[in-house]
Amino acid sequence: MFNLENVLRDMDLEFFATGKHKIEAEKLFETENAFFLDVRSKEEVESIYFPLKSIAECIHIPTDEIPDRLSEIPKNKPVGIFCSAGTRSAIVYAFLRASGYDNVKIIVGGYIDIVNALKPAKIWEAVT
Repeated sequence: MFNLENVLRDMDLEFFATGKHKIEAEKLFETENAFFLDVRSKEEVESIYFPLKSIAECIHIPTDEIPDRLSEIPKNKPVGIFCSAGTRSAIVYAFLRASGYDNVKIIVGGYIDIVNALKPAKIWEAVT
């Protein structure tokens, strides 16, 4: 049964040491049926927008709207959660795991890794 208590109980030393809860942006974009969940605020997205449609299915749902928009996040796809520093991603990760999502990961590296994953050669590889 999924609940926050069980999710937290699973977060032992091995959990954090292995990093299985994390994924690099580039690796997510190489994953078939990847889903990019951007949990930054509306203002952040307006200032720095990532045109990911050609690489992965993506959606922007601010952290505070996740509970009300949970049905928009697929349970049958690998979901990478992104925010600028990782704090909100970690919160949303725990919430999604407690809500029965098995295949979710926190995207590491912040803006720099996303930008590097969007370089022309990498986009070309993804679309061809």
